[in-house]
Amino acid sequence: MNNPMRKLILALVAICFLAVVAISGFVLYQAHHFLNTPPELPGRDVTVTIEQGATFDAVATMLAEKGLVTNAHYFALLGKWKEAAASIQAGEFEMNTSWKPSKILDTLLHGKPILYKLSIPEGLTWWQTAQAIQDAGYANATKIDELVHDPDLLAQYNIPFDSAEGFLFPDTYLLTRKETENPHFIVELLLKTFWKNADKVWPDGTPDADTLKRIVILASVVEKETGAPEERGTIAGVYDTRLKRNMLLQADPTVIYGLGKEFDGNLTRKHLDDPKNPYNTYRHAGLPPGPICSPGLDALMAAAHPEAHDYLFFVAKGNGTHQFSKTLRQHINAVRKYQLKK
Repeated sequence: MNNPMRKLILALVAICFLAVVAISGFVLYQAHHFLNTPPELPGRDVTVTIEQGATFDAVATMLAEKGLVTNAHYFALLGKWKEAAASIQAGEFEMNTSWKPSKILDTLLHGKPILYKLSIPEGLTWWQTAQAIQDAGYANATKIDELVHDPDLLAQYNIPFDSAEGFLFPDTYLLTRKETENPHFIVELLLKTFWKNADKVWPDGTPDADTLKRIVILASVVEKETGAPEERGTIAGVYDTRLKRNMLLQADPTVIYGLGKEFDGNLTRKHLDDPKNPYNTYRHAGLPPGPICSPGLDALMAAAHPEAHDYLFFVAKGNGTHQFSKTLRQHINAVRKYQLKK
């Protein structure tokens, strides 16, 4: 090979080498810049929803569109390098455009999704519970109604009534956005929470169906009768004693429940005298045919372990607590004092 040709070849090799070095250097610079430079300063908060089953490439593209990463391809490569592509969480996440890609990726892998609160107070009826869920902006009350009366769901959760009344456990729940829109998930969550708490009431195992029915019904009446935790055992004891003596329970909340959704808040003598109301414990002996609300843990514990005492009556004092009496004469005097103000 002549000398000029050799010089040309060496020059071309040198140029190619320098080009490769330059390109590699540029790529390394780009990668370094991508990893260490936030998309925006100062940043802004961005809410990101990762759907179940979303591919990492699709997530990377979405993050780039929202301004959370500057290059979807580089972020996808980062995920593959970290072997994280198959491990991202589904859910709704709060991120910021001032974050570096490593923090974005860590949030997808280990961050806590945004959770929404659902508060179900003690003593709500099933229709009040359904309305509370809808009022929170979550699942539709009509669909909750269907599920509460779904025979298959009732059988699945061993509920011995024709509705889930009494088993929609009151608590404060934290849900993802997707869960708030799923009525089936919400109803099942309330039912599962009942059975978790049942383990505290019956640590040796759930009682037979008849005992379970009796205790849940009694607990629901106790829950409606008082908001004072220290009284629940005493009130359960009153009703337990009356039942053992074949006395009518004469519980206003049971009558009210039997009047249903249309009750206007005014309980009259006509209501108390109506034998057509199956929940009227002024006219029908024993417990009502089903729970009248979903009781909390304290009321369930009280019904399962009622206080042993001789009280047969109680009357509201007007301050959230009650005066308990052993005889009718004592009760009449208490009514005169606290109700009639005489």
